[in-house]
Amino acid sequence: MRMMISFSALFLSVVLLQLSTGGVGPLDALSGITLGFTTSEIGLLGSAHFLGFFVGCWWAPRLMGSIGHSRAFAAFTASGAIGLIAHFLIVDPIAWAVMRMASGLCVAGCFTVVEAWLQAKVTNETRGRAMGSYRVIDMGASLAAQLVISVLEPGAYVSYNLLAILCCAALLPITLTKTPQPATPSAPRLRPMLAVARSPLAAAGVIVAALSSASFRMVGPVYGTEVGLQTSQIAWFLAAFVLGGALAQYPVGWLADKYDRRWVLIWLSAAAVVSCATTVLIGGASTTTVMLNATFFGLTSFPIYSVAAAHANDFATSEERVELSAALMFFFALGAIAAPLLASGLIQRFGPGALFVMIAAGHVVLIVFGLSRMRARPTVEHRTRYVYAPRTSFTIGRLMRRQREKPTRIDESTNERPDRDTDDDTDKESGKTDQTPTQCRRAADG
Repeated sequence: MRMMISFSALFLSVVLLQLSTGGVGPLDALSGITLGFTTSEIGLLGSAHFLGFFVGCWWAPRLMGSIGHSRAFAAFTASGAIGLIAHFLIVDPIAWAVMRMASGLCVAGCFTVVEAWLQAKVTNETRGRAMGSYRVIDMGASLAAQLVISVLEPGAYVSYNLLAILCCAALLPITLTKTPQPATPSAPRLRPMLAVARSPLAAAGVIVAALSSASFRMVGPVYGTEVGLQTSQIAWFLAAFVLGGALAQYPVGWLADKYDRRWVLIWLSAAAVVSCATTVLIGGASTTTVMLNATFFGLTSFPIYSVAAAHANDFATSEERVELSAALMFFFALGAIAAPLLASGLIQRFGPGALFVMIAAGHVVLIVFGLSRMRARPTVEHRTRYVYAPRTSFTIGRLMRRQREKPTRIDESTNERPDRDTDDDTDKESGKTDQTPTQCRRAADG
């Protein structure tokens, strides 16, 4: 309880940020339809968001090192609020794309600050509970953000103003907290090819994960509108995807720790292909059927990023984990930039079903590539733990690294896991025992 109280300001800011920035994507899509934007122009808005996100992931650690956590958080939050408020000053898709870049910058920058702050404050005793709480709050707020659009009128200034108020409100918990600002960690080096060197399949997996989630969340409202869903139903349609992803984490994590992770990736992609095919075939079926299929789609596609990240970490040393996480996020960001624009162009030309045809094609490629990689080399015997990895910033690897340090060994003949715990509270990079927040910061900065 004391740990939760100490992190309450950070967690409250995360909730408010998710409600604001998570709601602007579907609201922009519905507003674009109302204002007469083409489908390709609506896809451009989603791609612009992830372009801003990519820039923010790279720039945020450096800005935080120059001006500190609180000031960096305030600067990024201001950029998001400005982007929201400015929407109805210039009603133009190109101008809105620039504003969406500001919202993407806000997301990446603010989550970088939050995660750096968490990393500096957690100890070995509180790390598991803190990260578990963080993931639940992040996922829950993301789910709620999809439902926000059910009460917001598309194409209305008041709707964007309400989201801007939520964005500004996220400033209050952090700026008013009495907790001392932590030391600033060093920015992780961005070495994209490290992901390819450690696991080409993992790099391909995160790109396909981006293809699925970015196109669905940014262009999904266009699909929903064209198959006859109302605004409130589109909100539940998007929320069902997030809910499916949340429900999948435990069973998929259990499978990924027990069996070859390449097979888990392959079967998840196969199930995603089935889900996409079903969605195309049912088209404008009953609302209940559409919602159930969206949940199944989230259940099969959402965990792919985390399984791919776990597979890549199996082949990495402890010293490489932070940079490997940043490299995987780099490939995810590239896929997320391209996906909405490509999906919207296909929908405009071939109809709403083209969205899921494109996603299915990506998963088919991943299946074929996964089977080819299984012939290239065997899997490792000692593996890291499966960890749900939020796609929030390049620095998330600092928080995830210690949780991955407990390897899982699979006995090929029995498929049993011996009880093996190698987390001896020793940071492998620095060689120092990590018992206090100050030591934790030093270890992470090593």
